[in-house]
Amino acid sequence: MLYDLVRRALFATDPETAHELTMEGLRMGHRLGATRLLCRTRHQPVTCMGLEFPNPVGVAPGLDKNGDYFEALGDLGFGFVEIGTVTPRPQPGNPKPRVFRLPRAQAMINRLGFNNKGVDHLVRRVRKHRFAGILGINIGKNFDTPIEQAVDDYLHCLDKVYPHADYVTVNISSPNTENLRSLQGERELDGLLSTISGRRAELADEHGRCVPLAVKVAPDLDDEAIRVIAEVVARHRMDAVIATNTTVGREGVEGMPHALEAGGLSGAPLKPMADRVLAAFREKLPEEIDLIGVGGITCGQDAVDKLDRGARAVQFYTGLVYRGPDLVGECLQAIAQRNGG
Repeated sequence: MLYDLVRRALFATDPETAHELTMEGLRMGHRLGATRLLCRTRHQPVTCMGLEFPNPVGVAPGLDKNGDYFEALGDLGFGFVEIGTVTPRPQPGNPKPRVFRLPRAQAMINRLGFNNKGVDHLVRRVRKHRFAGILGINIGKNFDTPIEQAVDDYLHCLDKVYPHADYVTVNISSPNTENLRSLQGERELDGLLSTISGRRAELADEHGRCVPLAVKVAPDLDDEAIRVIAEVVARHRMDAVIATNTTVGREGVEGMPHALEAGGLSGAPLKPMADRVLAAFREKLPEEIDLIGVGGITCGQDAVDKLDRGARAVQFYTGLVYRGPDLVGECLQAIAQRNGG
């Protein structure tokens, strides 16, 4: 009920301003200890990628692109927070306006374009963090790096974040960086993951620990593309697939204001596509490669649906915009009931 009032005020401003106000408010609440009093962390441990997560509900990347707010987000009860996407150099992203709400559908469209302060800023923010949950860091390429040289950007970011991340996600699926999704092709993905896997082995020797690697995929994949990606992911011993990113499709929002804006669609209409891709990857991947389910979670049953399709953990972002922090507890309660707790 309280968040309904807050949301009404936030929705009176443009989405990016509302986001900034919300995140700064959370950071202030964290510093004062208020957010920890309002939200109760529920301990429902789950093993994913060989790591013990305090609970299986996490924040999807994009909410905290630069590592400025993840400790405050942890106060809301999340078992893990994934920050980023971060690129080697700072970049402003695409021109504004670039985020659009579709309230009737509990959806959003964004074409942010990896706006972030660069990997060095993020590393300074996470170097001495005190977040008790699992911290994932999502890495990508700069917009002006030729796609043929994308691997260099991923390696640069991996080198920088490796000592500080519990896991690292290779983002090859944003629709808002030109040609990025071409990296999901068999030859391109094989070359990318081969090089990244080799660098991880070197970093593991250097740092004395092997940091899990996840690959984030698009929902706009046919069965053949899913088969190919699953084979390449298994060949290079990735630890998880995160399914999915936003969609370029517009099913479920036809005729709504802003529906024809360019960018990726997230929120409730994405769920059927994301669930289909999630289930297909579970069928194609070896059992030891975990899945994290993302896309369209707006209630507790949505999170359960992801687990029923093979996910070990779930993430959301747009659902938090529409439902607020109560969604965290609702998802955890539904998962506990599913598991007989």
